[in-house]
Amino acid sequence: MALILITGPSRSGKSEWAEALAQRTTQPITYIATAVHNLDDPEWEARIAQHQQRRPESWKVLELNRELISYLQQQQDPTACLLIDSLGTWLASWLEESEENWEPIATAFTEVITNYKGTVILVSEEVGWGVVPVYPMGRLFRDRLGTLNQTLGVMAQEAYLVVSGYALDLKKFGIPTQM
Repeated sequence: MALILITGPSRSGKSEWAEALAQRTTQPITYIATAVHNLDDPEWEARIAQHQQRRPESWKVLELNRELISYLQQQQDPTACLLIDSLGTWLASWLEESEENWEPIATAFTEVITNYKGTVILVSEEVGWGVVPVYPMGRLFRDRLGTLNQTLGVMAQEAYLVVSGYALDLKKFGIPTQM
């Protein structure tokens, strides 16, 4: 198993870096898109289309959101590379869950992703660099995703921060804060 975590701000090049790393594996690639279509939001649909146009036709593409954990539990292919884009979009669908309900979901995801038999490249948004959101849901998103990113970052064999089109190898240049 190889877990690779890629974080960074919006429009930083995270997805492009993840796609390049996936292609370097020479393994068959399954791209899991966690975005939920919203035909009432043309700008959102344009973003989805932009991602779709970059993907090679040889990649298997799945659109999974809340069913992501069950898919990962059932599908174990040690010869394949899974590219999951993105953790933040997946997490957003769980924001209305209480902390009591969220904790087992987060634990199940962490366990299944770190015990996955094949290569997993996980794209996640880096949050919390700006002002503290003034609304509770924004703070909840930031806190949950920040905690999940930290947990996965420690468990990952590779971790990258992508900013302004440059990928920084966090395992090479970083010092773990959880010693």
